[in-house]
Amino acid sequence: MKAIILILCSCFCLSAIAQCTTIHVGKLQAVSTITDGVMKAGNNDTIIVEQGTYHEKNLVIAKPVVLLGINHPVLDGEHKYEPVSIKADGVVFDGFKVCNSAISSIVDYGGIKIYNRRYVTISNNILEDCFFGIYSQNCLGCIIKGNKLIARQAQEQQSGNGIHCWKCDSMQIIANTITGHRDGIYFEFVTNSIIWRNISTKNMRYGLHFMFSNSDTYAANVFENNGAGVAVMFSHHVKMFHNYFKENWGDAAYGILLKEISDSYIDGNKFEKNTSGIFIEGASRIEMYNNSFKDNGWGLKIQASCMDIVLKNNNFIGNTFDVGTNGSLVLNTFTHNYWDKYEGYDLNRNKTGDVPYRPVSMFSMVVEKNPPAMILFRSLITVLMDKSEKVIPSLTPENLRDDHPLMKPLQL
Repeated sequence: MKAIILILCSCFCLSAIAQCTTIHVGKLQAVSTITDGVMKAGNNDTIIVEQGTYHEKNLVIAKPVVLLGINHPVLDGEHKYEPVSIKADGVVFDGFKVCNSAISSIVDYGGIKIYNRRYVTISNNILEDCFFGIYSQNCLGCIIKGNKLIARQAQEQQSGNGIHCWKCDSMQIIANTITGHRDGIYFEFVTNSIIWRNISTKNMRYGLHFMFSNSDTYAANVFENNGAGVAVMFSHHVKMFHNYFKENWGDAAYGILLKEISDSYIDGNKFEKNTSGIFIEGASRIEMYNNSFKDNGWGLKIQASCMDIVLKNNNFIGNTFDVGTNGSLVLNTFTHNYWDKYEGYDLNRNKTGDVPYRPVSMFSMVVEKNPPAMILFRSLITVLMDKSEKVIPSLTPENLRDDHPLMKPLQL
């Protein structure tokens, strides 16, 4: 009986595959527009689009089809339309160049916009000069992979986000390159999703922006030369692994901003040449392991509103200030980190210092309260202040210290 059922299922699947057809779209084909190709296609059919420029105005895909572009055929929105609107589950849209969407302060036009759908795949496309690049709203299980998104607007009001996800679940954002947008990647009310191997550079505001998004992971991404690297706000259970944050400079710039988040992990990341590697405010129960802070203005700025932060097995090398804070009450744990400014000794040769290291300098406390004092940096008076503070601590938080500083940097 089981064998008969298996044979019948196989026959049904083969029959379904046999019924799927392929439609070719091109200037010299019987079907010359993509809109006609979609109209003629049945469910699960494949539409192959030849190279060329297609002025489809607003291409609406309202049935589950596969659209494959050959040599990136161009869909031009002419700065008047939303080039591609996807309104069916299971659509695959692969290999196109989408450009020149409409811009509006009222409507969120996307180069490619997914409306309340499931299991859509957007892959290997080029998006240029679109308001929002790839926009998904109220979606489940969609894959956005291998796309290149470029915007050139000079003002935030004229540019949306590169990849924008709102009220979505189980999304996969993989191996995309985003530059020139307001935020490279934006998550709001997004859960159980992964952001992996993306490169987000030269965006106006953030390389990645989280708001009210829980149980997500971002890993192995590059955030370089953005207004700020990543902002994670009002979220919990966020995992941040093996990302690279570089040259996010500015008065309020940082590699990562953590604001009002909890129960999260930061492991194996590299922070290099940022104004602040990490800025933390109102956060709790964050575990930070195996990260490298190198050549930043501040390696870590942790506000007094934070608690139960664990900082362990991290390297701090070449930072102007290793740690900055705005208060004296510290409810966090610093242990077994390497600090290149540590001048202690290891008489028992157990590879950790015999005296604690206090990473907050007196001058950094002064700068925290009076930013213009930074003009005195590297002057004799700042050296004397820091040396005297090490001998007789008075202003720096007494319990913000690493009781077991490492004598040699970790191999991270």
